Amino acid sequence: MGGTVDDGHDTIQTSGKVGIVGAGAVGAATTLSAIQRGSCRQIVLIDKNADRARGVALDMTYGAPLSPVVDVVAGDYGELAGAHLVIVTAGVNESSGGATDRGDSQGRLRLLDANAAAYHEIVPQIVQHAPDAVIMVVTDPPDPLADLTLELAGHDRVFSAGTLIDSLRFRVHLARRLGVRSADVEALVVGEHGTSEVLLWSSATLGGLRVLDLLAEQGMDLEQVRGEVENEIRYANINIIEGIGASQYGIGAVAARLTEAVLRDERAVLPVAARHPDHGVTLSLISILGASGVVSMRAPTMSPDEEQGLHRSIEALRNAGRRCRRAG
Repeated sequence: MGGTVDDGHDTIQTSGKVGIVGAGAVGAATTLSAIQRGSCRQIVLIDKNADRARGVALDMTYGAPLSPVVDVVAGDYGELAGAHLVIVTAGVNESSGGATDRGDSQGRLRLLDANAAAYHEIVPQIVQHAPDAVIMVVTDPPDPLADLTLELAGHDRVFSAGTLIDSLRFRVHLARRLGVRSADVEALVVGEHGTSEVLLWSSATLGGLRVLDLLAEQGMDLEQVRGEVENEIRYANINIIEGIGASQYGIGAVAARLTEAVLRDERAVLPVAARHPDHGVTLSLISILGASGVVSMRAPTMSPDEEQGLHRSIEALRNAGRRCRRAG
């Protein structure tokens, strides 16, 4: 039984034990962000390459005294006992999986078969040793893999990081064009975390003012700006991969932030993805995230074009889900 500890901001359960399956670039970046933020009290790193997991854990441990108290250890699935949250980052990434062609309409979905096969091995072991844990899916493509995870786990405490990273990227690119800080821009991306995602230009605001109006006042060509921004966001991972080999630090920070929302039972309003009962797929809308995962979802106000885009994204996810169930 754990109590609580005040970290100076919010309260984290002292029983805040988190497992991270996959100690590659994203798993390591998630661990580092969680340590720096003090997102949890203990992290168990698991990787099929046990030496890598031990090395990452040891390296992180030496820097941990400079951050809020977080204990990092390497272990096997048995070490997940008592974990409240398990984050899965394992699998082939876009670079190794051949998903770096901007002209490929499949995008991240090209990784689906290989990573679905991996999840067939990973998820049952999580459920065996941490049957009450919430599971966060980060591996690409996260949304159909979250659907698969839900079915393999046999419970609905499953969500994916969804389009939170895409929404943050949207805010960054709008802020640059408006000459303001990104934290002051409100903008959402919904649907799939992938090429069919929908950027909600109609509701993007700065201080309550419509971003589209502000851009027009500056004399910008709105169609050109929209095209540039959407390309930057849809292909952000490829742009990063071309520079450093893997998209890792942004999504690592996102996973650490979502960890806090779960362990603190924040009921935070974030564009993360869970299975939608009406649509029958995992997708990102306006979601409330707490101790049991996503507790409710609502569709935001959209223009007719954005609604049509969301329907196309849902259909793409349905097709991916059918592929995912056949894999493994």
